[in-house]
Amino acid sequence: MTPELWGIVWLSLKVGGVAVLGCLPVAFALAWLLARGRFPGKLLLDGLVHLPLVVPPVVTGWLLLLAFAPAGPIGSWLESWFGVSVLFRWTGAAIASAVMALPLMVRAMRLSIEAVDRRLEQAAATLGAGRWRVFASVTLPLSLPGVLAGTVLGFARALGEFGATITFVSSVPGETQTLPLAIYAALQIPGGEAQVLRLAGISVLLSLAALLVSELIARRAGRGLHVL
Repeated sequence: MTPELWGIVWLSLKVGGVAVLGCLPVAFALAWLLARGRFPGKLLLDGLVHLPLVVPPVVTGWLLLLAFAPAGPIGSWLESWFGVSVLFRWTGAAIASAVMALPLMVRAMRLSIEAVDRRLEQAAATLGAGRWRVFASVTLPLSLPGVLAGTVLGFARALGEFGATITFVSSVPGETQTLPLAIYAALQIPGGEAQVLRLAGISVLLSLAALLVSELIARRAGRGLHVL
């Protein structure tokens, strides 16, 4: 492992970690709304949440570029209020990764929330627990394994994000060039097969580890629910 490879791996882990942690509250709130909410437009919200799964990632990156460009609705606000821009920055790569990971996180968390027995919540309420205490003492602990599994799965998706990232923030070495973008760049260089092999091996190992952790969490959660 050369310093260059370590830098790419570290950047990928940083982008994936920030993307998932920043996305986590939004993903859980959306999962809760879709699992328990009853409101007009729920079907539309569900479709919008899962849209990044079905549209080409390049389209998602292009929409992010329009939104965060200096003249875009979000980009102009960031520029005028904070004097910052996420274009060609690792923060922009984290945003792209978060958007692409969001549907997987929401889906796993929603299934976990829907699996919570409502009778347990009702029993806690009849014993005098308020809405927030029922949530903190019953709903959240029972759905937590699914939340963790969804978080790990989202992290794995963020590590492999390519299309939206390269469209949104381009491939800047040391700034936005994560593992997938570095692999693509190495493919364009004559004699870069060895670099591609090393980067691909690291990418596969990291993604496989994340998927295994997600599966272990899901299985443990299933055993716990069976005992209950």
